[in-house]
Amino acid sequence: MNRRVLVQVVAAIVVTVFAAGIWFTGGTLDLQWLRFFAAAVFIAGTALTIWEHWAWHLPFVQKLPQVPRDLRGTWKGTLESFWIDPTTGSSPPIKVAYLVIRQSATTVSVVMLTNESRSKSSLAMISDDRVSASLNYMYLNRPDSRFEYRSRMHYGSTSLDITGRPAVRLQGRYWTSRDSKGELDFNQRIIQFADDFLQAEALFNRGQSN
Repeated sequence: MNRRVLVQVVAAIVVTVFAAGIWFTGGTLDLQWLRFFAAAVFIAGTALTIWEHWAWHLPFVQKLPQVPRDLRGTWKGTLESFWIDPTTGSSPPIKVAYLVIRQSATTVSVVMLTNESRSKSSLAMISDDRVSASLNYMYLNRPDSRFEYRSRMHYGSTSLDITGRPAVRLQGRYWTSRDSKGELDFNQRIIQFADDFLQAEALFNRGQSN
């Protein structure tokens, strides 16, 4: 649900509450009407907050059109780089990667974690045209200091197709400002938020041992 629709919903709530208050007082011109406006704003603000941070990801709400798909949590998957190492003539081995997605009804942020670096989104959005859905974002990648000699800080963009509602897989490609690209595939998820690679690894190891 986009911001324009949310504004329309809030405006409708304010007008409805205000009009109901006036109707119950008989429609007589009275400065007391202002209290209904204050109540309407409070109710609309409360409803918007509940929707933004909680109601939108309830299972039955997720079935409604225009509601963004719930991607929250830490995803485990793989990163495959198509870059060719000139010294070996081959690409790096496929590595484990984690995608940490924080989301509300109108915002989404993404952090990707590997054993060598962290990428954080600067701009992210979920697109859904009822036929297909995707998570698209631009990011800044910061390698750990011990790997900077062969992997410099860089910018990039990622586009991941979303499978399922609720989402069960994120798969797509990435491109970097270093003229490299690759594929990403995430198909395991835990509804917790890892802060770094080791914590993400521990979360999934703990889940597999339970």
